[in-house]
Amino acid sequence: MVATNPTQDAQTLPALLRAAADAYGDKPAYVADGVATTFRDLHGRVRAVAQRYLAAGLEPGDRVLVWAPNSVAWVEAALGALYVGAALVPANTRYTAHEVADIVERTRARLVVVADGFLGKDQIADLTAVGVPPSSRILDLAGLHDLSPGEVTLDRVEALADAVSPDDVADILFTSGTTGRSKGALSAHHQTVGVARVWGELGGVNAEDRYLVISPFFHSFGYKVGIVTGLTTGATLYPVPVFDVDAVMRLIQDERITVIPGAPTIYQSLLNAPDRADYDLSSLRLAVTGASVVPVVLIERMREDLAIDHVVTAFGMTECVVATMARAEDPAELVATTCGRAVPGMETRIDGPVGEAGELLLRGPWVTLGYLDDPDATAAAIDADGWLHTGDVATMDEQGNIRITDRLKDMYINGGFNVYPAEVEQTLMRLEGVADVAVVGIPDERMGEVGKAFVVRTADAAGTALSAERVIAFARERLANFKVPREVAFLDALPRNLGGKVVKTELREK
Repeated sequence: MVATNPTQDAQTLPALLRAAADAYGDKPAYVADGVATTFRDLHGRVRAVAQRYLAAGLEPGDRVLVWAPNSVAWVEAALGALYVGAALVPANTRYTAHEVADIVERTRARLVVVADGFLGKDQIADLTAVGVPPSSRILDLAGLHDLSPGEVTLDRVEALADAVSPDDVADILFTSGTTGRSKGALSAHHQTVGVARVWGELGGVNAEDRYLVISPFFHSFGYKVGIVTGLTTGATLYPVPVFDVDAVMRLIQDERITVIPGAPTIYQSLLNAPDRADYDLSSLRLAVTGASVVPVVLIERMREDLAIDHVVTAFGMTECVVATMARAEDPAELVATTCGRAVPGMETRIDGPVGEAGELLLRGPWVTLGYLDDPDATAAAIDADGWLHTGDVATMDEQGNIRITDRLKDMYINGGFNVYPAEVEQTLMRLEGVADVAVVGIPDERMGEVGKAFVVRTADAAGTALSAERVIAFARERLANFKVPREVAFLDALPRNLGGKVVKTELREK
């Protein structure tokens, strides 16, 4: 018999935080730098931050932007806003002050919370120099608890928490902006809570898990699948502010980490770490990875070389955080070659002839409410029947399992034939000495476009016989001629955003 989840009835972030504090009490919710914060302490600290926000002029319905790396303070700043009915706006830590100021203006954020001094930069001074609207107040994340609560009582805080509706906007997450100006995707409280709960249940996350959060909190994989899933399951979270492979392996070993979700690049870094054998990573039991395309060989190596019991793939995007997911009981081949099938409540459809590849469409409760102040972009992405057009090319089997083959925008045409770079990348990832690879189409006078492969060698392959000629020959043995890259370039690393996606616009510019 399955035990009832004590947070199951919560449909808003304030209700969820209360339920988690009541259910898990003195159990650690977070461990960072050796310091544990219990669920009860977290609730108290969030209420204190909310109290100070209100004293600083925040009102329900306002927006609070948080620009900072992963930390317990980030969680408190975010949940403090959500607790009293404000909407959270997470900002990418790689953004410049100009980019953050643009989002502040677009969202009309009342408060801008900044980790001043992160990576040796003076973010507050930079933002002040660029300029933000007079109605926006900049606060230092480290000093939130030093602010005066004024005359705001905790009763006032709790009354506002009670007033938050499941249908109120909880957060505005901006897309990566790799194909144009970023767009702010809106989600309601019931969506943010619900999708995190579904992810945790399908992944089998529980209160005994020690969950390493490498994905940045400003990204849905760190915020919703991380912070919020921690509240729905009672798992203990270990936030990582900056990814360092040796520090992560040491943390896995010393804290006996059990759950490690993340983008494919995280696992590639672990697998390619020269001193991986020096660390005991045997506590890992669950890994969940997702991207438009995940190399099959990566899933195989995660099982074989990292000995992770359950490796599960999933598919989601800013506009729909979790759409499909493999299940723990699925056969290895299915997990290695698909993104699983629709999660409860979601529908999937391929826009094209039955049995052929086409654009993946999604419909259901986790699809964004729309884009902030952009009805044209919303209408272009979500059609009149509620289907979200993902821009991903996919196929679907008889059981509904989705296989993402590429992005529509990444496909190129060589001599009249469509080439999907992901297929070429999957093939090249099996070449010994290749640690990472991305393929793009480049102009060609005779063929229209040809492929160019950007290859990252493994540490032991650097300076060896892994040449451009070897890469092309390997592809020629396994692929039709029109799919074989005509050029190869070697890089130290592929340009990726913090969501793990390769920024192919940068590669095309090269």
